[in-house]
Amino acid sequence: MYKFPKTLEIPLDDWVNAGMSWVMDNWGQFFDALGSVLLQMLIALQQFFLMIPWFVIIIGVGVAGWWLLGSWKRGLGMSAMLFVIGCFGYWKLTMMTLALVTGAVAISLAVGIPVGIWMARSDRVETIIKPILDAMQTMPSFVYLIPVMMLFGLGKVPALFATIIYSMPPIIRLTNVGIREVPKDVIEAARAFGATPMQTLFKVQLPLARPTIVVGINQTTMMALAMVVVASMIGAKGLGMEVLVAINRIDIGMGFEAGLSIVFLAIIIDRLTHAMAVRNTHDAKE
Repeated sequence: MYKFPKTLEIPLDDWVNAGMSWVMDNWGQFFDALGSVLLQMLIALQQFFLMIPWFVIIIGVGVAGWWLLGSWKRGLGMSAMLFVIGCFGYWKLTMMTLALVTGAVAISLAVGIPVGIWMARSDRVETIIKPILDAMQTMPSFVYLIPVMMLFGLGKVPALFATIIYSMPPIIRLTNVGIREVPKDVIEAARAFGATPMQTLFKVQLPLARPTIVVGINQTTMMALAMVVVASMIGAKGLGMEVLVAINRIDIGMGFEAGLSIVFLAIIIDRLTHAMAVRNTHDAKE
């Protein structure tokens, strides 16, 4: 009486395993080709960041901080953080991490913004996609690693996919919210002047929603960076791998250096993207 009847148990695990087996049997070649393309993209990004001299990146970040934040002290502080990361001996690993984050954010934006627009234009689509986004954000990130490992093996590509799944929801949600918050009288005025739906979207709704979308880019970037340590568990080299090695060796100093480097990188990316969002908000109000 106190035990839940076994006849009512749902064998969801068997269904999911059967579904994954079917996907691997029928779509294996597609995922192999997709993985190859994404790997080449990641390698190209990594080579790009490593090709730029370290002092050029440090100076560039300082100038960007000064220009976006309006304070040379903040720009100097960001340059100093990057310099400290280099002094820790993690410059190459930082660039590899940056390449993974950049690739994940680029794909998240390329997919997420159109999906957000689609959600904003249809209540039914929003009703369907919202629970999926909830699942993507609340499901433990380790769960993502199992199917992507089955489809892509170990290395950069599964890490990229896991990072995309984890970081994409903010840009979809905020694109949807930003477009829905555009005043209806502004949209009606555009239509009254004969604007087509596409013209209304690209010349009225998206420009007015731009500050909210930029905040979504900020959140997506930060979540991608937060996934770095987890992604290292499936072979993605970078700062996360150093944290993982430090845990295995119980090396507090190594873990502290790698962790501090991730914090510095997060602060730099957050401040720069947040400043871009604030600047876009001011431009939109003007």
